[in-house]
Parts: sequence; C-alpha cells; structure tokens
Amino acid sequence: MLFARSLVFNILFYATLAFLMIFGLPCLVAGRRGVFFLARLWANASNWLLRHICGLSAEYRGVANIPEGGFIFAPKHQSAWETFSLIPFAKDFSFILKRELTWVPIFGWYLSRGEQIAINRATGGSALSEATRRSLEAISQGRQIFIFPEGTRRPAGSPPLYKFGVAKIYAETRASCVPVALNSGLFWPRRTILRRPGTILVEFLEAIPPGLPRDEFLRVLSERLESATNRLIEESIAKDPSLRQMLAKQP
Repeated sequence: MLFARSLVFNILFYATLAFLMIFGLPCLVAGRRGVFFLARLWANASNWLLRHICGLSAEYRGVANIPEGGFIFAPKHQSAWETFSLIPFAKDFSFILKRELTWVPIFGWYLSRGEQIAINRATGGSALSEATRRSLEAISQGRQIFIFPEGTRRPAGSPPLYKFGVAKIYAETRASCVPVALNSGLFWPRRTILRRPGTILVEFLEAIPPGLPRDEFLRVLSERLESATNRLIEESIAKDPSLRQMLAKQP
C-alpha cells in the first residue's frame, strides 16, 4: 500500500507541475511576481496531494522568527520537499541553485524569469563570487535568499558537511540568517519514490544577526542547525519507532 500510494503521488506530483508550467505560461509576462504566484500554487497543490494520498503533512514552528525585508534562509536539505514547501514563507525569494536546472525545458524559463541565482559550480571560486554579488543585489531589494549550507541533499541523520559559501554570502551581504531545521528525510528519503505517512517537522530558528566573523558564523549556524535537526528527528522517531530502522538503511 505504501508503494502504491507513493507511486500515485509521484505521478500526480509531476503531472501537476507539468500542467501548471504549460497553462501558467502567461505568468511569465508578469516577471518574477507571476512566477512566485505559480510557485506558491505548486507548493500548496503538492502538499495537498501529500496529505490526501500519502498521509504526510507538515508542522511549522518558529514562524515568528522570520524577519521582514531581505535576509538569508539557511535550511537543512534532506529531500526535494523543502525546495517547494518553504516557498510560502518568503515574499520575494531567490534560490541559489545549480545552473543545469535552468536548462530544463520550460522549467528553466520560470527560474530565469523568477530571477533565481543559477551558478556554474564547475567554476569554483568565480561561481561563489557571482552568487555573492547577486545575493547582495537581491537583499538590497528586500528579497530573501535561500541557500542550502551543505550544498546538496544529505540523508537525515548523516554527519554534517557544511560549505564555506553560506559564510561568505552572510559576511559580504551583511544580512541576518534564519537557520531552518527539519526532518523531511525521514518521510521523503533520497533515491526512492516512497513517501511515508506522518508529520514533517520544520523549525525556523532565531535569526543569526549580521556581523559575526565568517568562521564564527559557520560554527554557530552548524551547531544550531544540527542540534535542532537532531531533536526533530528524535521527536518523530519517538512517535514512530519504525522510522529508526528506515534511518539506518538510508544510503
């Protein structure tokens, strides 16, 4: 039954995305505002499908910690879930993402019109400089920057592997940073179509104010994120002990 429900969800998830991208093409005329409208519609529709097909919902904590204006969102990245489910909490956002995503037919048009920050990771330091420059420009406009501190998806419970990029962007934009702890990887694991029932826990932590040295910022960010994420993982496992077995089997 779990496999069947997951399969149905995945089919409808991608079908919904394709439908919105095709019939939402007029939104491109409105620039990033039109793109954001469609992105929030996609996020809400996807989470509706998750609730009604897979029995998977989400609980958001610490929403009051989200400031106004321009700042950095630094979420843990355990699955594809957070790439759309955090969108409704940002009024005018830009994700830092790999350039290859802009090459995806039609989807790439939306990323470009939405003024997302696409970087060529193969260029190393120059890519980070470009991301920093564009982040500074976006934050000066009162926009929110999403950057995954570990750069890519990591299994729930895996050892942290933070990159220096988030510290550079934090330092040079002089913006506050909101760490976002979550345990989505327990329910939407990597490299499988399975979507497990339960409640994904998300916690927006207290913002780290600007002005910390880069190394100190990275230490504070990792300590806060790892502590809160581990707590959320254990909280869900306490309610459903079978999740611990799943956690141990993750690649």
